[in-house]
Amino acid sequence: MGVSGSGKTTVGRLLSEDLGWKYFDADDFHSPANVEKMRRGVPLTDADRGPWLESLARLIRGKLDAGQPAILACSALKQTYRDKLLIDDRVRLVYLKGDYQTIGARLRDRGNHYMNPKLLTSQFETLEEPTEALELDVKLLPETLVESIKQRLNIQK
Repeated sequence: MGVSGSGKTTVGRLLSEDLGWKYFDADDFHSPANVEKMRRGVPLTDADRGPWLESLARLIRGKLDAGQPAILACSALKQTYRDKLLIDDRVRLVYLKGDYQTIGARLRDRGNHYMNPKLLTSQFETLEEPTEALELDVKLLPETLVESIKQRLNIQK
């Protein structure tokens, strides 16, 4: 979890490849209306996020029920959002934490994403930092973050 530009997709994909687990990006579950709002620089409301969070919770439940490990990259900025996603104690949370300047620079350099960089301010305003998550600094190399996740959560292939 983390704000846009924190490295969720990069780290999630690397971890997925390393472990051989299926990777999902929560961005792919947004409705076309939500994507269009973000493209225009309009922050999503809790009402906009409701169906999106429900679809993510169904995905998580389905993977748990099937005994299939997976990785989901998701902003999960508020505790109420995380409460909907952390539906079982087998679900583990990693928080990719970074400061506004570092992440802002990343967003300015990224050109192939619908997320309007103007929304970074609202993301930081919305962010409720988790109290029970593995917290990692986004300034570390993605490969270092992957190794830290595996070690600190005791995940093995």
